[in-house]
Amino acid sequence: MKTLQTFEPEPALGGLAHTPADRPEPILRAGNTNCGGCGMSIGWQLLSRAVADRPVQLVIPASCSIVTAGTYPFSAYGAPIVASTFASAAAVASGLAHAARLNGEKTRVLCWAGDGGTYDIGFATISAAAERNEDILFICYDNEIYGNTGGQRSSATPQNAWTTTTPGGKDVPKKDLLGIMAAHRIPYTASVSMAHLDDAHRKLEHALATPGFRFLHLLAPCPTGWKSEPAESVSLVRMAVDSGLYAVYEVFDGNRVRINIDPTMSDSALERYIASQGRFRKGHADLKALRGEIDASWRELRARAGWASEEATR
Repeated sequence: MKTLQTFEPEPALGGLAHTPADRPEPILRAGNTNCGGCGMSIGWQLLSRAVADRPVQLVIPASCSIVTAGTYPFSAYGAPIVASTFASAAAVASGLAHAARLNGEKTRVLCWAGDGGTYDIGFATISAAAERNEDILFICYDNEIYGNTGGQRSSATPQNAWTTTTPGGKDVPKKDLLGIMAAHRIPYTASVSMAHLDDAHRKLEHALATPGFRFLHLLAPCPTGWKSEPAESVSLVRMAVDSGLYAVYEVFDGNRVRINIDPTMSDSALERYIASQGRFRKGHADLKALRGEIDASWRELRARAGWASEEATR
């Protein structure tokens, strides 16, 4: 069997960089095929920093991520990767986790999947693995479309967003996957913002150290599918958080909710978020209705977290 050749590793994400002498090789190396501004690439850098020198094995279903490696005999990944079918990532990871346990290995088994392989096609095996409380960390990098096959709608696509299969804008809201995963009462469920690095790093480290099934959700802008500027990906996430559109919180054992970032509920941030993306065609997004939905979801989330409800949203 031939050993995969590798590219030289690139520096880590700005602000998180270690010097070459004091950090291990990143999981995502230079030479990958990802687009500029890809939120998934930023997510890989965050994960690399949290993994540090821990031994890991990853399962990646059909997605942009599995194309990232490049063409044999090269690999842009610095960790063992199993490529799975769209539907089977959590099932494959379950087998790897059991094998590691039987062999007495301390390897952490992770799934890294897009929204298509999480919200939709892969959900049955994810739910089954969560119900069994398999020792897996499942990370969804959510670019809100089937990005690798042309930008089709998924159940993660937000309402009113244009995709190749919803040219008039999607007519139903995005699925609340964090709520669904928390309902499995798994040890840890959390949303991760790449615009808030300390909180993101803490959550990744906690998830890596916790046994049982853990689920992390990462909003990952896709400049190609979102019709946004590559340099604005992190700013878009910050706008989504500031406006309340992307709630940053964590759930322990399915019942204890902790809100990590109390947003300003900025209408200007919401307007800029929508205006910065060509997928929200002019006139398709009703900002007043969207603000009403955001406020309603925050009333529910604050109630779950036990926050005082005098002002549920503002």
